[in-house]
Amino acid sequence: MPVRPGAARVGALVVAAVALALAVLLSLAVGARAIAPSDVIDALLHGGHSDAAEVVRGLRVPRTVVGVMVGAALALAGTVLQGITRNPIADPGILGISQGASVGVVLAIAYLGIHTLTGYVWFAFAGAGIAAVAVYAIAASGRGGATPVKLALGGAAINALLVSVTTAVLTTKASALDEFRFWQVGSLSGRDAGLIGQIWPFLLVGVILVLSVARGLDALALGEDVAKGLGQRVATVRIVGGLGATVLTGVGVAAAGPIAFIGLAVPHIARAVVGSDHRWLLPMAALIGPVMLLVSDTVGRIVFPPSEVPAGVMTALLGVPFLVTLVRRKAVPA
Repeated sequence: MPVRPGAARVGALVVAAVALALAVLLSLAVGARAIAPSDVIDALLHGGHSDAAEVVRGLRVPRTVVGVMVGAALALAGTVLQGITRNPIADPGILGISQGASVGVVLAIAYLGIHTLTGYVWFAFAGAGIAAVAVYAIAASGRGGATPVKLALGGAAINALLVSVTTAVLTTKASALDEFRFWQVGSLSGRDAGLIGQIWPFLLVGVILVLSVARGLDALALGEDVAKGLGQRVATVRIVGGLGATVLTGVGVAAAGPIAFIGLAVPHIARAVVGSDHRWLLPMAALIGPVMLLVSDTVGRIVFPPSEVPAGVMTALLGVPFLVTLVRRKAVPA
């Protein structure tokens, strides 16, 4: 008896959920000090005050939870942005949203004397939001409104402008360079429970927004005229989806820096597994994104001990082969 597509998709989601659980366990057990999985589970379920238990609960649990949140946020943001723009290479970095968050952070460091991750959060959100509004305003002006091509061009223009602003600030405020460089490379190191409390409400809002436009994104993939014929309000889908993607990008970039590649690669990997229906694609991306980030972060801890390779570097090193393989097999839609 042939397997129904719906059943196959459910099975794929279950496999992805199991992979995420294994990635979480790996993140909690592996590091400068290896801790047996049984000791990790014991520390989580039964408490205890051994050194291993303190390391797991005090250091690795917050880092892992932030990794799950950031991976899901960036993957969902990239998926929605690709759907809104109908551009297979769209992601928060290419459209200037991540760079907007970076400008917010560098201004906070250079001119406001803010030197903590929890302080960066609000400026990263503000910068991402302003950049997204600017891109949409540019794309919406003139004939035809915010078409995919105009959104991509507007994003490229804003991204170039913001890179110049960041460079100008850093060259005139050399004292901010080292601190910003540490944040900009993208890392989960040093993240604590206080940061989780700050970003989870925004993550929840962003997830609700992007899930609410799943059907609209499916219709938009058929073209604007077809989407309108199906009763979808194209402008509303783009605004709500874009707002959700901006909030999610703000969550990810504020918490871990502008980690590259997840927003670009994960949507294609998820699409190759469950197809282009966003009701399945979004949940799959939300599972694969954290797996990619946690595995990258864990590998980065052990390749050059006792030093760490930041997660933002490892995501590209590990993610590029997957995307290249998909392209070679023509699994990525044009």
